[in-house]
Amino acid sequence: MAFHEVRFPDDISRGARGGPERRTQIVELASGDEQRNASWASSRRRYDVAYGIRRVDDLAAVVAFFEARNGRLYGFRFKDWADYKSCTPSQTPSATDQVIGTGDGTTTDFQLVKAYASGGQAWTRTIAKPVAGSVTVAIDGVEQASGWSVDTTTGLVTFNAAPASGVSITAGFEFDVPVRFDTDTLDVTLDLERLGSITSIPLLEIRR
Repeated sequence: MAFHEVRFPDDISRGARGGPERRTQIVELASGDEQRNASWASSRRRYDVAYGIRRVDDLAAVVAFFEARNGRLYGFRFKDWADYKSCTPSQTPSATDQVIGTGDGTTTDFQLVKAYASGGQAWTRTIAKPVAGSVTVAIDGVEQASGWSVDTTTGLVTFNAAPASGVSITAGFEFDVPVRFDTDTLDVTLDLERLGSITSIPLLEIRR
């Protein structure tokens, strides 16, 4: 996957609109009943960052970022201000936020994930782009200061020695969303007051 490990400017992403997208097929029967089928096992996020442009300097920063990514060619990191922590937005991430696996005495690699639960149902999201310096890890509730590392380009946590069989492995972190521009064209407008705008700047999550 062609990807640049750089993050879209935070001061512009803060004003973005967007969120998760699902794909569901619905067939209406002659009786009026419905049959529904999920085409995707996982959601995908879409954003429009045009709403975050407030100054002509913001516009210039976006154009430069777009050109450096070659339009849609290279992916990059994006901070979703509504969902960027292993915990709720108002809390501080802790090493016990998310269960990422159970030790078996052999496995040393564990993927960072985030669970979304409601009403007895849950969906688990793979976290591939944790923020450097934000990840903490615990074994059976005890935070581990050493003996492990994390690859911030994949979200894979690796222990120096395999955790014992049956122990719970948890983690806390901040993370970015891997995205790409969903257009190869930026429609830039500059008015008489030197205020710049771009009609739409769509971003699309890269799932793999």
